[in-house]
Amino acid sequence: MHIVVFGAGSIGGYFGGRLALAGENVTFIARGEHLQAMHRNGLQVESIKGDFAIPKVKATDDPSQVNDVDAILVCVKSWHVTKAGKAIIPMMGRDTFVVPLENGVEAPSQLAEILGREHVLGGLCRITCHIASPGHIRHTGIEPYVAFGELDKRLSTRAQKLQQAFEGAGVLVEIPEDINVAMWQKYLFISTVSGIGAITRVPIGEFRSHPETRQMVERALQDCYAVAVAQGVQLPPESVANTLAYIDTLPHETIASMHRDIMDGRPSELDSQIGAIVQMGQTFNIPTPLHTFIYHCLLPQERLVRSRLN
Repeated sequence: MHIVVFGAGSIGGYFGGRLALAGENVTFIARGEHLQAMHRNGLQVESIKGDFAIPKVKATDDPSQVNDVDAILVCVKSWHVTKAGKAIIPMMGRDTFVVPLENGVEAPSQLAEILGREHVLGGLCRITCHIASPGHIRHTGIEPYVAFGELDKRLSTRAQKLQQAFEGAGVLVEIPEDINVAMWQKYLFISTVSGIGAITRVPIGEFRSHPETRQMVERALQDCYAVAVAQGVQLPPESVANTLAYIDTLPHETIASMHRDIMDGRPSELDSQIGAIVQMGQTFNIPTPLHTFIYHCLLPQERLVRSRLN
């Protein structure tokens, strides 16, 4: 398969690197110093699963120069999804399909509006990693995992082919029965640990171990679950308990990407991870007081950072 990784940051760099290492035809869409470093030195990945390097990387900042594409993994930050969707158009063939590996639940619909629903699958990933330096990805926690599937729940040949590519790369991969349910199960987790982590400014191991903040974790999970169910998402009743149990298994020093971005004074996924729950709660008349509090507390910093960039 010719697989394009649109957004070669930590997530795209890791999973695209694993696919390239296994011999898949991978093209990275990257930019800036990260792209320049990959052209000079290839891609270096430092990982708890074993370090590896891709000495020669196919990478460009011009999607219009890429053709004959089978699958596109969208690995940008959530506020770039719409822009990425428009940039992807020149790479699209009749059978090209797109898989967003985002933290929220809105990316498939955003991409389908631009590219057509028939070209878009739902998807998610789990991993803790970051860019250590240009061209250098550091994977620090969580067993790398990807899941994707057709939005209409059918089992397709194209999804199975991509699954085989990830299996050949040694990545834990799954095609869930309902990708929408799987995406919301991840959303329970990531919105909770991102929000509580960003407001407390401590790693997961700290805020899960104190009764006061653990109660906040449980409330955040319950509210997100209620918003999902109100929309007709058939989350299992045990989703909250299972997610809390999963949080308890993570390394003490684990920090979510949104939390890390806020701590480092960078733009974050606050709107898609926390703000989206607040908005959906208002739409379906589901109270989300904790998410609203977190969102309003973090919003001034988010706006300040973005105004400085603008």
